[in-house]
Amino acid sequence: MANKKHNFNFSFFDFSFQKIRTVFMYTLKWLLICTIVGSFAGSASAGFLVSLDWVTNWRENHVWIIALLPVCGLAIGLAYYYWGTSVVKGNNLLLEEIHNPQKTIPFKMAPLVYLGTILTHLFGGSAGREGTAIQMSGAIADQFTRVFKLNSDERKIILIAGISAGFGSVFGTPLAGAVFGLEVFIIGRMRYDAIVPAFFAAVIADVVCKSWGVQHTHYEIGLVPSITIIGILLSVAAGICFGAAAQLFSKITHAISHFFERRIKYAPLRPFIGGIFIAAAVFIMGTTRYIGLGIPTIVDSFNEHLPAYDFAVKLLFTAFTLAVGFKGGEVTPLFFIGAALGNALSFFIPLPMALLAGMGFLAVFAGAANTPLACAVMGLELFGVGPAVYIAIACVIAYLFSGHSGIYQSQVIGSPKGQHFAEHKGKRLSDLN
Repeated sequence: MANKKHNFNFSFFDFSFQKIRTVFMYTLKWLLICTIVGSFAGSASAGFLVSLDWVTNWRENHVWIIALLPVCGLAIGLAYYYWGTSVVKGNNLLLEEIHNPQKTIPFKMAPLVYLGTILTHLFGGSAGREGTAIQMSGAIADQFTRVFKLNSDERKIILIAGISAGFGSVFGTPLAGAVFGLEVFIIGRMRYDAIVPAFFAAVIADVVCKSWGVQHTHYEIGLVPSITIIGILLSVAAGICFGAAAQLFSKITHAISHFFERRIKYAPLRPFIGGIFIAAAVFIMGTTRYIGLGIPTIVDSFNEHLPAYDFAVKLLFTAFTLAVGFKGGEVTPLFFIGAALGNALSFFIPLPMALLAGMGFLAVFAGAANTPLACAVMGLELFGVGPAVYIAIACVIAYLFSGHSGIYQSQVIGSPKGQHFAEHKGKRLSDLN
């Protein structure tokens, strides 16, 4: 009788004070946790982005430092060989802990990947930044597992929140960051029990990052044609090209990595020797266009015709840099590859150059990371509603045509990309490549 006294049941609505209290306490709990996680993650991303801008500008004004890239590679290799073996898997370690929680991720992941990435960019490697932000935020978030006495399932959620916070704050796209955290660890499925923490953490981290005065790069797509059947078909054709580029990047990166692992048993020597090749290539080509983040070229891809080979050269530089052991992410170089490829496709596909650049910017990443929804949402945050349909089509088609490959080898296939891949369900990408 006591329970019935506090329940008001209507034909269409079950109003229970106990249920409301449970939901309210759950929301309050994760709002508190994610405020802390988001504040640390946003601050870490802000510090990282400021550092990255400084070392990039310094390198561009002192190009001679690129000659020391092999020494930098050796230093990074030695640091991870002697102090970072437990965190050398990087993003893949975070995904593995979500799938099968074992032990708290060592906090040293954060300073190691930060220093490794800053040095990689300072001395002229071609790498990104999302991997660093995700690893820093994930490692920070996991430290609160014991503080808040979280169980195994809750630990998975806080890791997802950390990933969302890192991604959302480093790019200034909190909604995409939240969806990315929910989507990235298992292909074809999302974990909705983490949706509230993921959004809280991503939004708070973004607010905190911007409160430090960090400015994100703005891209603009001008002319967007009306949606027609022809436009849809052209978007599909472009998406196929972007998916092929995503798969090519993943395959080449893993092939180079496996080659160096087989040929050079002492891990610290891999980035040393790889650094020799990268530095030599930069000086032979006489340009720093293809190292670092490559943001100036990404911006140019929306406004002027680029050399048609730009995307391929950046693909090779980035694949080689990351495969031999330098640190950083893949996403911003994938933005470069996609935007430059879209720019080149404008010679063949009758869509506006800036629109194709924007489609490629996100679609190659969608195919390589197997996160089409996050990339479609990112398109909305970066470019607005106008080109959203074109970008979404390109992202989902690129996702489909990238096959069961990707930059994160610990991703598990939840829903195969087509019935002809049904036997791949439940496998990790590392089992297939």
